[in-house]
Amino acid sequence: MTSDICYCSSLRAAERRMTRAYDDALAPSGINVAQFSLLRKIQRNEPASLTRIGEIMDLDRSTVGRNIRVLAKLGLTEIATGEDLRESSVMLTEQGRQTIATALPLWQATQEKIETILGGDMAKALQTLPTAF
Repeated sequence: MTSDICYCSSLRAAERRMTRAYDDALAPSGINVAQFSLLRKIQRNEPASLTRIGEIMDLDRSTVGRNIRVLAKLGLTEIATGEDLRESSVMLTEQGRQTIATALPLWQATQEKIETILGGDMAKALQTLPTAF
């Protein structure tokens, strides 16, 4: 073993702190970073099935469905059911598009702050980390 420090524990602690930084920055937009990420995935793929969004985000379909229903209750997404009830598709509402427009500069500023803190090499390593597994 190369270290007594658990990589998973270190990564989870960093994730909590990073999530808090994004959530604090996005607060004026009324959404958190998980919701922002989901809205952006929908925006890039709409209309998209819940299954497709789950594949993109590496989440199971039921988790995606629950999260999208929260966004729908906030008026940010619409869920359309086709002939096959198992394959609903999701689209942004105008309010969802406006929320992204409000949140995007807040998110971008946070990205820049985090990249400054991490440095370019560490930021690039962080981007490639999910593909290492």
